[in-house]
Amino acid sequence: MTLVCPHCAQPHPLDERFCRACSMPLVYGDGPSVEEPVSSRHERARKIDPRYVEGDLVRVAYATHQAEAEFLQGMLLEEGIPSTLRRTRGFDVPDMLAAGPRDIMVPASGHAAARDVLLEAEVISDRPPDPEPAASRVLAVLLGGMALVFLLAWFGADLLG
Repeated sequence: MTLVCPHCAQPHPLDERFCRACSMPLVYGDGPSVEEPVSSRHERARKIDPRYVEGDLVRVAYATHQAEAEFLQGMLLEEGIPSTLRRTRGFDVPDMLAAGPRDIMVPASGHAAARDVLLEAEVISDRPPDPEPAASRVLAVLLGGMALVFLLAWFGADLLG
């Protein structure tokens, strides 16, 4: 039994997964050509472009709930980019609920392509995120506010007394 590319019909050894010539997922070539039903997992795997499967997972987008995250996953899969969902850290919502934000994670090799797809669909923006205020600025504003309240209380007590 050998593996054959369904696109170019080149035979491959059993330890290969994708065709070297056209990068299509390989299928078994020997035996009767009985068409077996394809599961949804196999159907999704056939859509994945092998160029986008290398590297660690990186966050490419944010979704406010499960349905939105699955919609974004579908958009990425149509372009051949595999993705997975991860519950955003810091939110205390039980895992069995669809509520709560999700991070869409893609392999590092597919990050640029995924970002381009989501920018084109206007799901994410291309402007950099606003920087967090420095702790010293926050402390200065709080101290200034406390000094202002103290002065107002002192002048108010001086005027009334």
